[in-house]
Amino acid sequence: MFYQLYEFNHAALQPARLYADAVRLFYSNPLNPISHTPLGRSVAATAELFERTTRRYGKPQFGLTKTVVDWKSVDVTEKTVWARPFCNLVRFERSLPAGRKPDPKLLIVAPMSGHYATLLRGTVEAMLPHADVHITDWVDARMVPLSQGSFDLDDYIDYIIEMFHALGPDTHVMGVCQPSVPVLAAVALMEKRGDPFVPSTMTLMGGPIDTRRNPTAVNLLAEEKGIDWFRDNVIMNAPWPVPGFGREVYPGFLQLSGFMSMNLDRHIIAHKDFFMHLVKNDGDSAEKHRDFYDEYLAVMDLTAEFYLQTVDTVFVRHALPKGEMTHRGEAVDPKEIRNVALFTVEGENDDISGLGQTQAAHDLCVNIPSDRQAHYMQPAVGHYGVFNGSRFRSEIVPRIVDFITSYGRQTRVAAKPKLVRSAKG
Repeated sequence: MFYQLYEFNHAALQPARLYADAVRLFYSNPLNPISHTPLGRSVAATAELFERTTRRYGKPQFGLTKTVVDWKSVDVTEKTVWARPFCNLVRFERSLPAGRKPDPKLLIVAPMSGHYATLLRGTVEAMLPHADVHITDWVDARMVPLSQGSFDLDDYIDYIIEMFHALGPDTHVMGVCQPSVPVLAAVALMEKRGDPFVPSTMTLMGGPIDTRRNPTAVNLLAEEKGIDWFRDNVIMNAPWPVPGFGREVYPGFLQLSGFMSMNLDRHIIAHKDFFMHLVKNDGDSAEKHRDFYDEYLAVMDLTAEFYLQTVDTVFVRHALPKGEMTHRGEAVDPKEIRNVALFTVEGENDDISGLGQTQAAHDLCVNIPSDRQAHYMQPAVGHYGVFNGSRFRSEIVPRIVDFITSYGRQTRVAAKPKLVRSAKG
């Protein structure tokens, strides 16, 4: 009932939002003389701030229509190349000259942790000049009818394996944050089964492989509360009238509340600065705020079974590093991985996945030759900076590109020794 009440309150505020938007338009209209005064801009800013803080943000668009390949601008078209009820695989098809040597196929597995895959827009944009990029576009669970069945961590792993089969051999995979665990599990299972579509390289970025190392506030909360607390306190039924009415979900607004509370003072200051930018008519700074929060505040629901199984497996029982993780009764053993090159990336100031949690993958994948393993720690970035931002583009992307081009099966060059080290090492 709590989710239904939340939905009712949001609907009840709709007239107020419409009124606030009308006030904003009136007091910001250049034909209105008062719009050119501090008083008019203050009224318009107040109205916009109210409307933005009470609205529900829809799924953003990637909006990537151009990229640069071989120093030339080329068109980019989004195409869905594989689809299931809870996920679409989107390819960013580039208009390349006929006969050009193909770039590596890259599957980016986006987090299914509350935000949409568009949170990785910067990741996709940075990789487009170097690879044939595909990304998992997860579907909001509240929009999936109950008739489509359930979706848990085992299904997630199955989806990843199916995507590898759909993309074909010599694919490279990048797991960003939460997907690091299911990506590693999927690759281990494929190697164990002798699957010919196992990827050539696996890049894991800021992922919770072993949350016992340098545990963060998120990790400690999960261990302290236990799985029963999460089942009793954060699982709700999707409200009427959404298509998934009645489905048990972990609501996106709860996940967003958790993220916001971790840095509440920063968000309050950001909104205060936004107000002042509007009053001072600083349009560029205000637009940057809108762009960031249009993405950050757009959240999706997760199926209860996926959320609870992930919390229990990854954060409570630490099943993967303990050698206790299973997939539909089959043991997940990273020691089975022998042919896939492994690259891990961490951020020095990551407060979501602590230092060492992703690097732990190297200790589990003991049968990957040492010259096919690499680790990089990016100084002076937090969790978001591991896969986005200027340091990601200038420091991390070149290393990823070098790694996947060095270990592609069809385009492999002489292997270069790769030391497990950081930028400071």
